[in-house]
Amino acid sequence: MSFFIDEIDFDLWEYLQQCDKPVVLYGMGDGAEKINAVLEEKRVWISEIMASDEFVRGHSFLGHRVKKLSEIEEQYGDDFVILVCFGTQLPDVMEHIYEISKKHELYAPNVPVTGETLFDLEFAEAHKSELQTVYKMLADEQSKKVFENVIRYKLSGDLKYLRAVETPSDEKFDLLNIGIEETYVDLGAYDGDTLVEFLNETSMQFKKLYAMEPDGKSYRKLKRRLYMIGPALMECYNCGAWSENTTAVFSLSKGRGSRAVSDNGDPKRTSRIREVRMMTVDTMLQGGEATYIKFDVEGNEREALRGAESTITACRPKLNIALYHRSEDMFELPLLVAKLNKKYKFYMRHHPYIPDWDTNLYCM
Repeated sequence: MSFFIDEIDFDLWEYLQQCDKPVVLYGMGDGAEKINAVLEEKRVWISEIMASDEFVRGHSFLGHRVKKLSEIEEQYGDDFVILVCFGTQLPDVMEHIYEISKKHELYAPNVPVTGETLFDLEFAEAHKSELQTVYKMLADEQSKKVFENVIRYKLSGDLKYLRAVETPSDEKFDLLNIGIEETYVDLGAYDGDTLVEFLNETSMQFKKLYAMEPDGKSYRKLKRRLYMIGPALMECYNCGAWSENTTAVFSLSKGRGSRAVSDNGDPKRTSRIREVRMMTVDTMLQGGEATYIKFDVEGNEREALRGAESTITACRPKLNIALYHRSEDMFELPLLVAKLNKKYKFYMRHHPYIPDWDTNLYCM
């Protein structure tokens, strides 16, 4: 039986090169700039920029006046292609996008959060062996369906593939069998939102909490949010997770986007560049136990996993790993975990988000 990638022959970028319909970018900001840069490399030129009605206030972007959908419909009828250029997990915004897709040809192009390598058909073919290995490693049919649909989405930009495999975010707690007396390590803790989610799930019954957050502003919010938990039960570090104890140049941007840019990042896109202390999980724990580790570190998951090698080998903690920052993450991260500890079972889930920014690997 052929691997499912052999059956895929649609590549969104190739289609847009051949398509003679006007291309309309939906959204402004970093996402639109990144997608437009890829289009220009492929000599595809956009015709219009659109935004939701409440954001159209005489703005211009990328040399185009930002228009409402109704204006574009009046100009082109139904003969145009919409490319969604922003991320959202807000139910009403997602539903609005789905409603537009019922009337118009709409795609959400997949561009990596970190790195420059596109997950296109050529990339999938080049890494077919690794992808097939990971597919066979997955422990249940839902994981295999998620894996297949996320790859189909990455290649096509068609949101129907993501929507078909969405499951609630809190499913992870049942999947990982999270209980009381956990020692939870939150890498990329942001302002403490995922720590609060964990505390609510466990009714504040836990053994110890550890958190790393490289952005100083978010770190201070984290400390304020969880001030009631004393240092005996919670250790917070204003640093990033890495494969060694060092420093790295970071883009400290608004929201969750703080990431290392010393390798292949683009400082022109950043709002604040700082040198940030980096630390391994093994150093932080100092030989102590962890039972549950979350890795959501904006493309540094590979390095953070290597920095937790001793802990993962000795303790086999439950792992929650973001799989959407780099194109290589879909195969590199599962294969790395399997190398560190062969006893894991692997599950994959996609939780409601446009694009695929809440696709995670769960290891038990």
